[in-house]
Parts: sequence; structure tokens; C-alpha cells
Amino acid sequence: MFEPPDHRYRVPLDGSFHLADAPQHPPDDSPRKAELKAGLRETRQRLAELQRMLFAHDHHSLLLIFQSMDAGGKDSTIRAVMTGVNPAGCQVHAFGPPSHEALNHDFLWRTVWRLPERGRIGIFNRSYYEEVLVTRVHPELLKAQHIPGMQPDQAFWEGRYEAIRDHERHLAREGTVILKFWLNVSAEKQRKRFLKRIDRPDKNWKFSAEDVAERRYWNEYMHAYEAALNATSRPWAPWYAIPADHKPYMRCQVADIVTRTLEALPLRYPELTGTQKAELARLRLELSTPGN
Repeated sequence: MFEPPDHRYRVPLDGSFHLADAPQHPPDDSPRKAELKAGLRETRQRLAELQRMLFAHDHHSLLLIFQSMDAGGKDSTIRAVMTGVNPAGCQVHAFGPPSHEALNHDFLWRTVWRLPERGRIGIFNRSYYEEVLVTRVHPELLKAQHIPGMQPDQAFWEGRYEAIRDHERHLAREGTVILKFWLNVSAEKQRKRFLKRIDRPDKNWKFSAEDVAERRYWNEYMHAYEAALNATSRPWAPWYAIPADHKPYMRCQVADIVTRTLEALPLRYPELTGTQKAELARLRLELSTPGN
């Protein structure tokens, strides 16, 4: 199985991740905003080239999973990083509350049929991880899933972590490269972004009273994130805890991880056989003759 390269923000693979140690701000020596934007433009050009090669090679798919608290920057990061990538070679799916149909299946079902085909990049804006985050903070939501004998105790959550690990390991064996990004926004930065959504008419549509209600469970969500990241960051499906209070820096880090991962894959354009090359030469000669 392919293992994505290491990175400064990769969550430890041994379960030793402590949320208190995960930065929410860029380091003091990080580049200025203008430099970050210029660097992102260069990285996107390289990413577009690698995406074309991924598509032509047709042996791997790439799955990018984004999770964060509300106003963490998922939408804008996806847009900023993937701008310039051929839309025919990627697909984005946003997962909100599960539908009635989804609730009548296992918790992985609604994401499985959205997985990217070989040669494509799939992006999940939220994912099956909601089922060990939101439902852990609000276990009453589990009643609608009608799980036989369900008790939301530690054994139940460990079972879901195990199901996720098995699922991701299976995908990795089959050629899906998995990168998972937790955009680590602070409560203070979230508060300011919520106020911006209220104050700016063009952002009013993004604001919901439920967002403020969920802030009251901040500590519970942080506990759920720490537990989930520790239980599911593995060599073949690592988590990256990206500082999210400074969007230009965050976007550059995500783009760098995606690009470096694709560069580490054994991608190449398909090579033609001798017979195929001879046929191309014959057709070229025919097309080079005026009147044909």
C-alpha cells in the first residue's frame, strides 16, 4: 500500500496526538500573505500537471477529506487549492445531515458510492467522520439509525473507529490514496468569522442560528476530534491538523501536502507498444498528405 509522505502537520500514527499541542496559527517565520498567494499559484500549476498524469495513468485515485468546526474554511480551501485543476478529473461532494434513505443503511453507505474512480480526485466536504463527531457530541441522533442493541458507550465508538480503519485500509489496498485534513480553527477566530457572516449581506446566507448553538459544545467537539484523529490516523490514511486561523497559510499547507503526495506516486503517461507507434507513424504520414 502507498503511504503518503510525512509532513510537519501530520497527526502522529501512534495515538499520541494532543489537541492542546496542535497550532491554530502559522509559525512566526511564515511567509507574508503576498508570498503565500504567489506560492499557492505555483503549487496549483504543478498540481494541475500531476492531476493530468493521475488521470492518464489510471491506476490510483485520490480522496481528500476535509473536516472542521463551522467557519473552519473547508469551502474556501477546496476552491483555492483546486482552482485550475481540470473539473473533468475531480469531483466534490458535501455531506450534510443524512437523509431518510441514508439512515436506513450503515453509516458508511452514503459516502461509498461517492468515492472517486481510478484516475480521479474525489473531495469530501465533511464525510463519514461526522458519525464519530456530531453523533458523539449528540448521541440522541443515533436513535434515528435504528441500530439493534445500540448503546453509545466507549465500545460503540471503538467499533466505529475500527470500521473506519478497515474501510480506509481496504480502499488503500485497492489503489485509493487517502489524505484527511482537519482544519484547526480557534474558537475566537470562529466567533469573528460568524460576526462577519452577520455583518456582510453577501455572507448572510452562510450563517445559521444552529452554528451559534453548536459553539456551546466546543469542548465536547474538541474531545471528539482528538479521539477520532488518534484512532484513525494511519500510514495509509493519515490525518493532518492544519492551522486554520490564517487562511492563506492553511491553503498553502493543504496544496503542498496534496502535491507532494502525487509527486511521490509512481505516475507516468501510458507508453505505446512498437506496433502502436508504427500505426501512429502511418496515420501521421496519411494526414500529412494534402487532400487526406
